[in-house]
Amino acid sequence: MRTPWGLIVGGLILAAAIISVFWFHHRPAPSVGGPFELIDARSGHQVSDRDFRGKWLLIFFGYTHCPDVCPTTLSNIAEAMNQLGPDAGRIVPLFVTVDPERDTLPVLVDYTALFDPRIVGLSGSPAQIAAAAKAYRIYYAKRVIGDDYFMDHTSTVHVVRPDGSHASTFLSTASPSDIARQMRTFLAHGREVR
Repeated sequence: MRTPWGLIVGGLILAAAIISVFWFHHRPAPSVGGPFELIDARSGHQVSDRDFRGKWLLIFFGYTHCPDVCPTTLSNIAEAMNQLGPDAGRIVPLFVTVDPERDTLPVLVDYTALFDPRIVGLSGSPAQIAAAAKAYRIYYAKRVIGDDYFMDHTSTVHVVRPDGSHASTFLSTASPSDIARQMRTFLAHGREVR
């Protein structure tokens, strides 16, 4: 009697495919966000994510020499804060530099003040910034062009709940009215908008 090896191998492949599909669809989503320790540019003191508990956070990673995405995103956040009126007091926008070499604390203070005094500039050691960026799944890298350099970086705005958990993400292209509208929903319901 011959063993039907083809059927056995085919059955094993089918079983492996079914198990992998089940695992892929039922594994937990990768977590975004988490603890960080950085330097508040205004005070020069170290702060952590725990210092912002009780407030909604809009966290954006960028750099002050950014030619387009960063100033546009910060302008949109500032205008959204204006549109939110008194509700904006429940939100703290954070701008985390990915270029601590050029973005000294005074530079960060001046830069964020250009957009809105409520935007808090954060810096830190390269290791502290790398840890915060990793927690929020932010890619960044120095790109040298001639005698100058730019920083390639992920351009998303993370929304963090008052308890420190990640709520959502805005694209950097989100308009001020879109940001304000979605933040009103977050503030009213305290949960993620899908």
